[in-house]
Amino acid sequence: KVWFQNRRCRDKQRKESSRLSNLNEKLSAMNRVLVEENDNLSKQAMQLVLQNQQIRKQLKQLQCEDSLTKMKEQSGSASTENSSDSVVTNPLQQSASRLPHDAGPLRLAAIAEDTLTEFLAKATGTAVEWIQMPGMKPGPESIGIVAVSDGSNGIAARACGLVGLDPAKIVELLKNRPMWLPDCRRMDIVGTFTTASGGLVELIYMQFYAPTTLALPRDFYTLRYTTVLDDRNVVVCERSLPSSHGEPVVPPSEQFIRGKMRSSGFLIRPYGTVGSIVYLVDHMDLQPETVPEVLRPLYESSSVLAQKVTMGAMRHLRTVAQDLDNDSGPVRGLQPAVIRTLIQRMARGFNEAVNCLPDDGWSSIASDGMDDVTIAVNAYPNSRISQGQFLLCDRMLSVGEGVLCAKTSML
Repeated sequence: KVWFQNRRCRDKQRKESSRLSNLNEKLSAMNRVLVEENDNLSKQAMQLVLQNQQIRKQLKQLQCEDSLTKMKEQSGSASTENSSDSVVTNPLQQSASRLPHDAGPLRLAAIAEDTLTEFLAKATGTAVEWIQMPGMKPGPESIGIVAVSDGSNGIAARACGLVGLDPAKIVELLKNRPMWLPDCRRMDIVGTFTTASGGLVELIYMQFYAPTTLALPRDFYTLRYTTVLDDRNVVVCERSLPSSHGEPVVPPSEQFIRGKMRSSGFLIRPYGTVGSIVYLVDHMDLQPETVPEVLRPLYESSSVLAQKVTMGAMRHLRTVAQDLDNDSGPVRGLQPAVIRTLIQRMARGFNEAVNCLPDDGWSSIASDGMDDVTIAVNAYPNSRISQGQFLLCDRMLSVGEGVLCAKTSML
């Protein structure tokens, strides 16, 4: 009896020791993340101090000039300011117009390297002024540190945290965007090639559902670059390509509005036996000027992007890691993977009903007076057919089976 009691105590101590050592490694990894975040914040603070000093010097110079000049010189200074503004904005436009129409793999490889540099400056540098979202406390059991941009072009969000998966698994999961993002309707790889350094360049066309019936969905034509850095960190970065590019281009569709994805992606740093430290960056321009004014907060909010895309990716990684740790799982009831599959199907089904795209077999019916209510039918919901195959007579379908959808959006 004493021997069995001692054995049970030893087993309990061994399990507790392994749990504490695992927790210690997780805390060490989070400590490393927090130290890097502190370094980035200190760099941003130094940059702001330097910018403040430069602005003060410029203000003093302007005050001296105003006191020594007259009205004619003031008008001249105004013209010089306008010319300086044009000098600031024109190089970006010129760099966009310099893209040759017959660009080949060498030009795409150069764009991929530029995308990598810009992404690393956002993920671990000070290229974007990040503000941490309230309520996101870092810890070994949290999804990580989440921040949003302040004053950058478009909307941007960033998250970094510890995930109990190896880098290859993380790359496989995050690259398959339709599996974890219900708003992503489809993702097609248009072309691929390998760079001289061994990196993988992919040309991707994506379609995203619209959140309401009052706006058109978005699509993206992007270049995605996957590479391994010298320090064995894995990077997958992505950005939009201009429509004038010479590579295979998916032309803009009347049913979609072409959005812009600025340098985005994820950086994976292996960390011992506890998994990997993941940095996620999403930076987009959803063309908010194309939607009604009442809907622009949905397209101009970095917090909405963080909640739907960035944090959704981190939650998906942590959920998969937990499922792998709990392979035995509960015997009774549905498995968590089955529940997530049902949830994903429900979300995608709802998004499909909100958009009712002709590619999915939907055809709109003329309304009978209520302009804010849209009625659509799908005679063959299990097969995709063109809109011209529907036979409508007196607003009624000539087929006996199908799906009828009435939809509207309201505040």
